[in-house]
Amino acid sequence: MFWLNMKNIYRFGIDIDGTVTDPATFIPALNEHFKRELTLDDITEYDLSRVLGITKEDFWTFMKQHEGSLYSQAKLASEAKKTLLEWERKHELFYISARNSRFADLTKDWFDTNQLPYHHIELIGKHDKIGAVKKHDVHAFFEDKHDNAVNIAEECDIPVVLMNTPYNQEPVPKLVHRVNSWQEARETVRKLFG
Repeated sequence: MFWLNMKNIYRFGIDIDGTVTDPATFIPALNEHFKRELTLDDITEYDLSRVLGITKEDFWTFMKQHEGSLYSQAKLASEAKKTLLEWERKHELFYISARNSRFADLTKDWFDTNQLPYHHIELIGKHDKIGAVKKHDVHAFFEDKHDNAVNIAEECDIPVVLMNTPYNQEPVPKLVHRVNSWQEARETVRKLFG
C-alpha cells in the first residue's frame, strides 16, 4: 500500500480542527454563549450538544452564527507548526477536513496567516473522510475524532495517528497510534517511515 518515490516522499492526510488546531479552541466561545465554565477535560465526547446538554438544533444555530470566526481565530495546537514545517521539507501535506467548502478561502487565509505549509486543502463537509483519503492516496492520517481514526485505519489499511483528547478515549486497533502531542506524532512518524 505504501509508495516511496526517489525522494522518500510520503503523503500525509491531516485533519484540521482539534488536530492542527488546539482541541480547546471552541471552548471559550461555547462557555460565553451557553453560560458554562467548561474545560477541555469536560469534553468527554465528540458530540458537543450532549456535553452542553442542549439540542443538536441549538448547537447548530450557535455554529451557524460563530463557525467562521471560530475557524479564523483558532489557536494552533502546541508543536503543530514546528512539526508541519519539518515534514514539509520531506513529505506532502494534504489537509482533509469536515469543514464545509464555503470556508475554503477563510481556511487558506488562516493557513497563510499562521505560516503553515500545505500542498492541498480539501474541505469535504462531512466527517467520513475515507473517500478523500483513498482519492489522494494518503499514506498516513492524523486525526482527533475516534471513529474517523478507526474507520480510516481499517478501510484504508494505513497508520492513523490519533491526537489524544478526553473525547476520544475508546479502544483503538493496531494501526491507530495514540499520541499526546505533536512531538510524539513526530516520533511515531520516524518509527513508521524512517
